[in-house]
Amino acid sequence: MILERTVHSVLPSFKNARKQELLEHVEAHIDEQDRWRRINHAYYDSDHKFMQFLIPPGKRVLELGCGRGDLLAAVQPSFGVGVDFSSSMVAKAKAMHPHLQFILGDAEEQATLASIEGPFDYIVIADTIGMFENIDDTLRMAHHLSAPSTRIIISYYSHLWEPILKLGELLRLKSRQPKINYIATADFLNLMDLADFEVVRQEQRQLLPRHLFGLGPFVNRFIAPLPGIRHLCLRTYIIGRPVRRFPDRNFSVSIIIPCRNETGNIENAILRMPKFGARQEILFVEGNSSDNTFAECERVRDAYKDTWNIKVMKQDGRGKGDAVRKGFAAATCDVLIILDADLTMPPEALPKYHAVIETGKAEFVNGTRLIYPMEEEAMRPLNLIANRFFAYLFSYLVSTRLTDTLCGTKALMRKDYEVLARERNYFGNFDPFGDFDLIFGAAKQNLKIVETPVHYKARTFGETQISRFRDGWLLLKMVWFAYRKLKAV
Repeated sequence: MILERTVHSVLPSFKNARKQELLEHVEAHIDEQDRWRRINHAYYDSDHKFMQFLIPPGKRVLELGCGRGDLLAAVQPSFGVGVDFSSSMVAKAKAMHPHLQFILGDAEEQATLASIEGPFDYIVIADTIGMFENIDDTLRMAHHLSAPSTRIIISYYSHLWEPILKLGELLRLKSRQPKINYIATADFLNLMDLADFEVVRQEQRQLLPRHLFGLGPFVNRFIAPLPGIRHLCLRTYIIGRPVRRFPDRNFSVSIIIPCRNETGNIENAILRMPKFGARQEILFVEGNSSDNTFAECERVRDAYKDTWNIKVMKQDGRGKGDAVRKGFAAATCDVLIILDADLTMPPEALPKYHAVIETGKAEFVNGTRLIYPMEEEAMRPLNLIANRFFAYLFSYLVSTRLTDTLCGTKALMRKDYEVLARERNYFGNFDPFGDFDLIFGAAKQNLKIVETPVHYKARTFGETQISRFRDGWLLLKMVWFAYRKLKAV
């Protein structure tokens, strides 16, 4: 809700000479905006499309420095608020987008932000942060408008493009820009750190911000996001989250154990399981085994019913991914953790995963087997090489360093998984492993992803169910799939 009586009294004072010059420039050139947007429609279309990728429709969105509100309208918020210091811009925004709310005020003033009631799902600062006088102070003031799940998105021009943009102004290919600060990404990261925001991911877009008979959109979609080349792009997008720690949170935990032909490991999973969390439940999801794994799951459930809350179910489809989705759908606790039934990842390490989520250090935890030395025969040499290769590719695709994407142990909040499941149609049911459905979904949601190292053990019962060459080919196809869905957008 907006406090209307406060909003109308919050007017920019502009004691700062530079800010007054910026305001005068905006007011003097407002009538030219329609013409420049038609000339450079390819640039604006690409920017809006990528923002729509970052911000799903139906969210609560606040934009600081909203101009005439076109970007805010493009992301289709359920509740959208724009702030701008130009009365002419605000008047035009209200006329063009009457379903949104617009506030006349200085986004760097405490009184302006205090007049707005949060929290918002997304706070957007697009192309205006270079005009701010005190970037870190302004970001710090935005904390009261954010929840732990809020994402702040800052988009700006690369400092490498400053001479090109100046030349474009001289050639009258773009509108004349007021004097702004072209800030390097490393400096932005430092300013966000000072303001207690941490970066979740960063992306670069638009190598050719013109249409050029379709060449520009093709280059910007498929060529511009490539490693190395992307650093030459015009646009940088930083996605961050507020830094909050919750030492006193006490979350319950659901442990999902997909199992197929793992009879000898079922009871050990229970015997070795530590007690942690406010409440625990263990869900065995049996995958139509050729041995008596399902019967063993039921026996163990009944034998330990006095000390453990154990559920046993049989999956309907095939593959670990199907088993994980069935287990997650049946889970009732706050935190969801996957434990592979082969127990090569020690169950004793699960409290570490839970603690990372519980304290707020991250929102998605991926295990990695490639930090500590592993037992002999725990992983075949060819598998190790393939794991490192695919880890590099997937790290690039999700804009987060990952060393072991195929480690089966993963943890996230159930509420975040429910959002992932609702938005699964963006990717579709593509993942037989169950790992990448979660990793890609977490990346699409801009969740904070971290890795937790584990001591990888050799199997003591059964055989691996991974086919190196068949599954390797599936992974290669998944790389191309993820590139189209996460980069070429």
